[in-house]
Amino acid sequence: MSQRVSLLFGVHAHQPVGNFPEVLEDAHLRCYKPFLQVLYRYPDFRFSVHFSGWLLDYLLQRFPDDMALLHEMVARRQVELFGAGDTEPVLAVIPNRDRTGQIDAFSNKLAAKFGQRPQGAWLTERVWESTVVPSLADCGIRYVTVDDYHFLCAGKTPEELNGYFTTEEDSHKLDLFPISESLRYKIPFSPVEETIAYLESLAGQHAQNTRAAAIYFDDIEKFGIWPETYQWVYEKGWLERFIQGVLASNKISTQHYSEYHASEKTRGIVYLPTVSYIEMNEWTLPAQSANTYADLVQQAKTSGWYEHKKSFLRGGIWKNFFSRYPESNWMHKRMLSLSARLNALPEKHRSALMQQKLYESQANDAYWHGLFGGLYLPHLRRAVYNALIELEALLDARAPRAAYFTEDTDLDGVEETYLHNGVLQAVLKLDQFASICELDAYPLRHNFGDTLRCQVEHYYQKIQPGAGAPSSHTASGIASAHDRISYKHEISAEDIVPDDHPRNLFVDRLDGMFITYRSLASALENNHFQSENTAYPVHKLIMLDGNRLQVTYHFTAKLAHSFSTEINLAMPSCDGVGGRYIYQGKIPGGFGQWLELTGLSELTLDDDTLGGSVTLTTSHPVTLRAHPHFSVSQSESGFEKIMQATTLILEWPVTAPELIVTLQINTRKP
Repeated sequence: MSQRVSLLFGVHAHQPVGNFPEVLEDAHLRCYKPFLQVLYRYPDFRFSVHFSGWLLDYLLQRFPDDMALLHEMVARRQVELFGAGDTEPVLAVIPNRDRTGQIDAFSNKLAAKFGQRPQGAWLTERVWESTVVPSLADCGIRYVTVDDYHFLCAGKTPEELNGYFTTEEDSHKLDLFPISESLRYKIPFSPVEETIAYLESLAGQHAQNTRAAAIYFDDIEKFGIWPETYQWVYEKGWLERFIQGVLASNKISTQHYSEYHASEKTRGIVYLPTVSYIEMNEWTLPAQSANTYADLVQQAKTSGWYEHKKSFLRGGIWKNFFSRYPESNWMHKRMLSLSARLNALPEKHRSALMQQKLYESQANDAYWHGLFGGLYLPHLRRAVYNALIELEALLDARAPRAAYFTEDTDLDGVEETYLHNGVLQAVLKLDQFASICELDAYPLRHNFGDTLRCQVEHYYQKIQPGAGAPSSHTASGIASAHDRISYKHEISAEDIVPDDHPRNLFVDRLDGMFITYRSLASALENNHFQSENTAYPVHKLIMLDGNRLQVTYHFTAKLAHSFSTEINLAMPSCDGVGGRYIYQGKIPGGFGQWLELTGLSELTLDDDTLGGSVTLTTSHPVTLRAHPHFSVSQSESGFEKIMQATTLILEWPVTAPELIVTLQINTRKP
């Protein structure tokens, strides 16, 4: 029996749907292009690759020469292509019909563009639930890659994890390859010599009549986009020297997953628990629970038993993000509702555009957050809402809904009322705030309620307000993003204070105290509310009229008090140069600036990215205080402040019996 180890080397390339063009250009320049160019020079180095569907479409259109290199490498059998859902959804959180549709759509794309239909599939964020097995198998997928950690959680030992295993669900069979965590952390961060030596040490670790496999499949962005990696991988030649070292070794052979799968037998049956990669255990937990989990992990490492027993110290699962973040849960449940509506539509009334928009709304990135994940990034959430709103308009044209209805969309025990007229849609949260949680403009395909409240994050305990901190990495090579502590922006203590209210539209206060409302039983549309905690009742009525949202406040007595309402507007330009206030024909500032005006009765928020504007008018003069709303996030580049919305606070003394506030959505600039 040969003492060679089969290196199954795979990389996963992905960019979120809706990412900025300059980010895509930079990723191609620093990663995708040089990676393909280096690998092209070594036809004997066999590897596997997965480009997510949206990114692949972009690269084919924008950089056809580099994609021609990939096509040639596929043709000469150097590259094995891996499938997935077309828009990179987490398969476990979308309906089974959409799993099958997404996988087939991407497999068909690969077959059409490169002449190879995939046998293997990449699981987004390596999120494993056994419910995904039937759809993968039905689409012709024979094997997937998941972390070795998944297998450890099922009771396997590290020594067993050098081949593939078989699982089944509802009589559908699928084979599973365990990705080596050791290789994920060594490639490309450890020196080449150390990495080659480690691979060679695996050559003799084979079972009877089987060849051992060194299984690697990880983000290609580690080869050029992560901090320091471009210099390390290309300028200092890590990748080229690694390939040369592998090819020169008499103990390592590169193989495709398909070749190894065809020539070797399964190591047996396995049933994996619901789990993702090990770092996700912490990210999915609420801050307090994540702190407890991290403390236990640190205690285990200090005591020296963590590596051997880490599978028994487990945190949360990926779906926890829906319970952690109301904003993520809301998007997800809106997507599920529209998927059901599309599925219920007669086949003759469906269109390819409807299906495309549904799939775009299922792209994973905007639904979660950890070191990666884009829930904190407004432009990624905006891409999801753009798709949802466009799909909803298409469905309404085929199967109109009632002008208003009430349901508990997000399953949180609090109902929402939908008011829509084909131009605008306002979704009212029927809780104590009686505020608007979603405001859609169908012509603009935009949700002005797409904001993110500030909540405590586990990683806030690492932040030293006002100062940066050095990386904790001390070993040879370069540091992984997981080991870094760095700052893109200066963070103050005030920046990480959690919100005490939802960042919705029309959150009301009297003398600084939140007003609590109840819906009036006689209001069939659930759009008329009365205060419960004020000396005299305050009435609030929310209505739509064409392209205008109108909120009317009626006061039953002249109160010697100050009344205010907070309107959080998600404007696409945020703090960029494309967003500006217009007041009395002048521009007093941009959305990223603080603004205070007295005696105001009209203000326009103009936005180049939106391609339209919002005009606010009041029936009586008010005082306006506007400021940007930021949240503090972490990414592979460090801690950063991200503008989520512009916050408008309108304040006035209760001297008139009624005040009307109107938001007019303009599809063209004034």
